[in-house]
Amino acid sequence: MDIRPILSTLRRHKTAAALIVIEIALACAIICNAIYLIDRRLDHMARPSGTVENEIVRIQMPSIDERDATDRKAGVERDLAALRAIPGVRHVAAATQIPYGNSSSTTGVRLHPDQVSDTLLASPYLGTEELLETFGLQLVAGRRFNADEFIDSSDLQSGGDAARTPAAIINRAMAERLFPGENAVGKQIYSMGTAAIPIVGIVDTLAMPTDGTGPGDATMLLPVRNYSNGINYVIRTDPAQRREVLEASVAALSRLDPDRVAVNSDLLSDLRDRYYREDRAMAGLLVVVCIALLVVTALGIVGLASFWVQQRTKQIGIRRALGATRSQILRYFQLENFLLATIGIVLGMLLAYGLNQLLMSRYELGRLPLGYLPAGALALWLLGQIAVYWPARRAASVPPAVATRSI
Repeated sequence: MDIRPILSTLRRHKTAAALIVIEIALACAIICNAIYLIDRRLDHMARPSGTVENEIVRIQMPSIDERDATDRKAGVERDLAALRAIPGVRHVAAATQIPYGNSSSTTGVRLHPDQVSDTLLASPYLGTEELLETFGLQLVAGRRFNADEFIDSSDLQSGGDAARTPAAIINRAMAERLFPGENAVGKQIYSMGTAAIPIVGIVDTLAMPTDGTGPGDATMLLPVRNYSNGINYVIRTDPAQRREVLEASVAALSRLDPDRVAVNSDLLSDLRDRYYREDRAMAGLLVVVCIALLVVTALGIVGLASFWVQQRTKQIGIRRALGATRSQILRYFQLENFLLATIGIVLGMLLAYGLNQLLMSRYELGRLPLGYLPAGALALWLLGQIAVYWPARRAASVPPAVATRSI
């Protein structure tokens, strides 16, 4: 089909054509970046913790006794024994932090004792003997901790012969960052003091309690019992029994010491849901924005096409009288819309890139992948063809005799 008549018509209707081009360009720029932001939010929410989330409950308790570390240790051991006795409990451990706990501690990790700067920052999970089994972590190399490798945190603070961490189990991300292309089991790291810590195992995945540092999260399990205030009791049970076990656990701890009240008691899956609440809300808002933009753009195309059909009724009738078929009239309006959409999409891609640069400089957003641009272009091309179809079909159905009498 010759596009010269189309271009001639568009030159005579510059304002209307320009409005549609601008509308499509703005929609393209905003939608490409919005889809990218939605995708980032979805990736963020899909972050695996590495734990058996649907089997874990958490109870955070205040310190049992502030007077003496020995009393606190005895109290924690008493609590753990009471929790193990509850029907349905498979494993239980005390831990300093948990995934999605909204608080995180980190420590520097070095490869050499005289190293000035840390190689990386890692989040250490300190806990009692069953922490690995309670989390349900999967070892991909090495072994679990031996019973004689567990020490109390007070031993690390004593400065004596026991003031060293006997072993560490690290996650795969940390192993790849420290020893790329090598087996990290058997190697040593330096952290939380000057003594070397041998790596005895690697777990596939163990996320940081908070995930602000990106996909290279480094975490490690240390066989260090900690009895500080706000200790987390982590309990693993059957998924169907989680709420019953949680209620029974809180009741059991209350019977041991009626003056203590649980600071937090949650299912780990509920913690995850709350942790990503804002991400879900933001993704939902961006979806609504995209849909609204697409609807407005489609209505603009429909309105303009309908207006042009009315304005060109006589022209259409003359073409029909000269032998133009309905399909040719239909293709005429579809091609016209395709040309406008193409101009708008080209401008929109440039705007999308500029908007992404602005977001990168202001909000530390990543660079917009090039794949989003053709995807957005295809969506707008399809939208334009669908939106123009009904006005174009109405134009094609006008009888030539009626059209030639119209003014």
